[in-house]
Amino acid sequence: MAATNESKFKGFSKETVVFFNGLKKNNTREWFEGQRPVYEAQVMEPAKAFVEAMGARLKELLPRLNAIPKINKSIFRLNRDTRFSMDPTPYKTNLGIYFWEGGRSRMEGTGFYFHLEPPHLMLGIGTYLFSDQQIIRYRRAVVDPKLGKELAKIVAAVSKLDGWEIGGKHYKRIPAGFDPAHPNAALLLHNGLYAGMETAIPKEFFSVRLIDYCMERHAPLVPLHKWLVKAAS
Repeated sequence: MAATNESKFKGFSKETVVFFNGLKKNNTREWFEGQRPVYEAQVMEPAKAFVEAMGARLKELLPRLNAIPKINKSIFRLNRDTRFSMDPTPYKTNLGIYFWEGGRSRMEGTGFYFHLEPPHLMLGIGTYLFSDQQIIRYRRAVVDPKLGKELAKIVAAVSKLDGWEIGGKHYKRIPAGFDPAHPNAALLLHNGLYAGMETAIPKEFFSVRLIDYCMERHAPLVPLHKWLVKAAS
C-alpha cells in the first residue's frame, strides 16, 4: 500500500513555490481565480498525493492516525475567516497539512504537521492548543509520578535534537492548586505542547524523497506524540 501511494507522489514543483510567492504579493480573489488552475494542479494535486503517501508511512508506526486527503481534513483550507480579523486579505499564504490520531476532531487530536510558507518549510508534532478538558488531563499527567517523569525525559531528549524546539508555553504563573516547586512546574505553564522545526525549503521537497525527509525528522518525536495520546487526548 505504501509503495503504491508513494508512486503517486512525485514531489511538489517549483510552480508550487511560485504560486505562494505570487499569492503573498497579490492576495486578492481576482488574482486567485486567475491562478486557480495552477492552484489545483500544483498545490492541491500533489498535496493530496502527499497526504496519502506520508499517511501510509506514518500509519506503519501509528495505525490509528488519520490521513484524509481533503480540504478541512488533513489539508487546511486556503481561505481565511476575515470576519473578526484586522487582516482583510482573503487567503492564507501557506500550505498546512495535518495527520492526527484518534476519533476526536482534527484540532483536538495530537499529530504531525507539515507547513510550507516560502521560503521556509516547517515540521511540527504535538498539540498546538489544548481544549478545556485536555488541559485538565495534561496538567494531572505532568505531575503524575510516572507520566510526569516520562514526559520530562521525552522533553529533554527532544531539546537535544538538532533544529527542534519545544513550544506551547503560554502562562506566566503556575496554575492554582499545583506546586511551583514541582520538577515539572515549567511544563504547567503550557496551554499546548508541541515541537517544531523550520528550515529553508530542502531539495527533497521537489521529489518523492520528501517522504523520507519528513519521516527521518518525525520519527524521533513519536514518543512525544504517544505520550500526548496516552495522557492528554
